[in-house]
Amino acid sequence: MSTKYYPVIDLFAGPGGLGEGFSSVKRKNQCGFKSIVAIEEDEHAHQTLHLRHFIRDFKGGRIPKAYYEYVAGEITLEQLKKLHPKQWAAAAESALRISLGKQNHDKVRSLLTGRLKGHDKWVLVGGPPCQAYSLVGRSRRANDPNFEKDEKHLLYREYLKIIIDHRPPVFVMENVKGLLSAKVAGKPVIKKILADLSRPKAAISGKSNGLSYRLFSFTERGELTEEVSPSSFVVRAEEYGVPQARHRMLILGIRSDLQIEPEILRKKKAPSVMEVLDDLPPIRSGISKEEDNFSTWWEAVSSVRDESWFRNAFTYRSIPGKNRMPSNRASREPTRPKAMSSWFVDPRQKYLSGHEARSHMRSDLHRYRFSSLFA
Repeated sequence: MSTKYYPVIDLFAGPGGLGEGFSSVKRKNQCGFKSIVAIEEDEHAHQTLHLRHFIRDFKGGRIPKAYYEYVAGEITLEQLKKLHPKQWAAAAESALRISLGKQNHDKVRSLLTGRLKGHDKWVLVGGPPCQAYSLVGRSRRANDPNFEKDEKHLLYREYLKIIIDHRPPVFVMENVKGLLSAKVAGKPVIKKILADLSRPKAAISGKSNGLSYRLFSFTERGELTEEVSPSSFVVRAEEYGVPQARHRMLILGIRSDLQIEPEILRKKKAPSVMEVLDDLPPIRSGISKEEDNFSTWWEAVSSVRDESWFRNAFTYRSIPGKNRMPSNRASREPTRPKAMSSWFVDPRQKYLSGHEARSHMRSDLHRYRFSSLFA
């Protein structure tokens, strides 16, 4: 089917990070990617997913003024919807809140078949919920007798069933690094998942239907073999230009009847965190379990002088100009950081979203004060 884009279907989409990445790829005289279906169960993640699909529905990246007014808190979400009902309705058709699993499998199969009609070049992306695989999740539930029965261990089987139903030419599966060491019933999870992804029909029914996939890493050349360590699927973001030590497993599957040899990511030195964040304005921490305002915060921070460890070490003096940081969130126009400006700077955005401090109890603020002075 002739098209100006390759469709993307995003399962277990969360707020839409994988789909966002695909949609941002733009190359001259080449097809881009468009997320035609993204499915997420969590209410709050779906709200973000819906809003991002709404933004991407404006042609040529011409985001309306009303969106920036909404981000700045000048209009409500309902007002934004009323100003652009066509785009909001289109986003509701592509960003779907559905629980993936046995109970909705037939519904999802019918939905995807309808959306993919006529397309033979498309991408399936997504990652099953990873709490059960993560190192933190496993440590929290180390003594839980029901841990290994948690259905989140096996939600990747729904991903397999969708692969069987729709035979995507390419898929990308993402998960946490903890998957490398996770075990179910004493057996490594990763080995089973890789074998299942290679032959999904055999994994589900025990019988092959001829559908198979070659698996590739994004960082090392060559198809997966038994001799290749599963750790080769780990992508370390800081090695590819991102100032964050974020490590994720990314598995690229290519249907075996397609003679495609993928390229790998090119390494690039990441800028420092300071180079990216040095333009952010100072903000104060928030106060939890009390009314949050500057006076309360200042009294809480100042009361550290009553602690014996502070009295013994310092002579307390008030700080002039204390009203320089009245808020626990930024409200001014963002400036231009030293690095990665093209990633972060939108000249039309006059409100700096996302730069907001966590709230803390007084006792925690005192602990942080102690650490900043003596650690």
